[in-house]
Amino acid sequence: RSFPMITYRAFGAEQLPQVLSLYRDAGWTAYLDSGERMSRALERSLFLLGAFEEETLVGFIRCVGDGEHILYVQDLLVSAACRRQGIGQTLLRRTMERYSGIRMFTLVTDASDRNSNAFYTAVGMRRWEESGYTGYCR
Repeated sequence: RSFPMITYRAFGAEQLPQVLSLYRDAGWTAYLDSGERMSRALERSLFLLGAFEEETLVGFIRCVGDGEHILYVQDLLVSAACRRQGIGQTLLRRTMERYSGIRMFTLVTDASDRNSNAFYTAVGMRRWEESGYTGYCR
């Protein structure tokens, strides 16, 4: 497969069908139960940056937070067909640059997901414990 030009741009809920397609591609089924809920989630997100191959969304980063003190990367996805091209790194880097002054730039991934953990380590992120933090959830 030859890799065409990827362009990066902000987007919104108008890309819902393509967003759902990427979640489906990744096997993230929790997002597929209600298009209405996902549409609202996109509208309420702090920042959405997409990677487009022409008009096809092939990856995106979705962030929530206040944009001043906390930014949480809710989702970072790249279609299986377009992985290992630097798209995920570019999405994350551009977001980190945009929010370079934020106090806490954070995300959560599965502890057992070797690929995700290797990716986040390679781009310079550290586990919470390595930064003097711990995390909790219910």
